[in-house]
Amino acid sequence: MPRRGLRPSKTARKGVAHGNRAVNRFINIIMKEGKRSVAEGMFSDAMDKVGKKTGADPIDVFNQAIENIKPFLEVKPRRVGGSTYQIPVEVPTDRRLALAMRWITFSARKRGERGFSSKLAGELVDAYNKTGVAWKKKEDTHKMAEANKAFAHYKW
Repeated sequence: MPRRGLRPSKTARKGVAHGNRAVNRFINIIMKEGKRSVAEGMFSDAMDKVGKKTGADPIDVFNQAIENIKPFLEVKPRRVGGSTYQIPVEVPTDRRLALAMRWITFSARKRGERGFSSKLAGELVDAYNKTGVAWKKKEDTHKMAEANKAFAHYKW
């Protein structure tokens, strides 16, 4: 945290293939070992497969899938008088997007299909339809926050 004023937010460059900053950020999360062109190719293949599966515009499906997975509440541990409580807190906007993209990517990597683009396409379609592992992760996070609502007064 800077002493004087707020830190200016970083702006990502526009997405190469689709002209969308969220797509660019998602490609950065997919990317391994700095191989951006490989990540872009996998994302493009996944978008083609999403378009074939749903019959809708793949970028709209992508954006809706991200919106469906964004968590609004999470729990943070707070130590109060020798006990650790899970305190429900609202998730900041930037963290919502980051968590949603990370959850979709990780759950796609765990899928049993062959090839990452197929896995990613399947997970995006599942997130669009409000099913799948990433959707379950969001629901579990919300249930945990709801269950610990009694400790909300410890938030400071």
